[in-house]
Amino acid sequence: MSVLIAYASKYGSTAEIAERIAGKLCDLGQNALAVPAEAAGDPTAYDAIIVGSAVYLGSWRKEATDFVRHNRATLSARPVWLFSSGPLGTETTDINGKDLEVEARPKEIDEFESEISPRGSHVFFGVLDPEKLAGRDRLMRRLPPVREILPEGDFRNWDEVDAWATSIADELARSTPSSTE
Repeated sequence: MSVLIAYASKYGSTAEIAERIAGKLCDLGQNALAVPAEAAGDPTAYDAIIVGSAVYLGSWRKEATDFVRHNRATLSARPVWLFSSGPLGTETTDINGKDLEVEARPKEIDEFESEISPRGSHVFFGVLDPEKLAGRDRLMRRLPPVREILPEGDFRNWDEVDAWATSIADELARSTPSSTE
């Protein structure tokens, strides 16, 4: 099967997750390609699609939301998965004990689930490298309250990314007719 991974990344962390997913899918026998959402073009040439985005202030990046909204008819007719990258740290619950997978869920996901019925969605931890920040993000990071709540570092769990990609590859393999049948 051919799999498109369309992603929106501001500083490269989400792009690296998308590339890792594509690499894992290829290792598992799928023909996968990761491209920025704004360059993904028409997804009708693909058998399955994965769409991912960095999350800022509770929302996906515009490039990813535009890709989904523009291609909703195609996406609703194919196997689709969604992923988000954003929470920082290693805790799976917030200070109030709430599940971060639920709390960090971007606001667009409910809309996308109702419109395109993805087979799954997942939130991965992200990266905060202050050296890569630019403009308004760099200025915001200098504020003491922001520094206190947003830890620096790379919090991506590559084993978790690989496991998620493997589960997608397994599902695609089960849905592909065998050439011996």
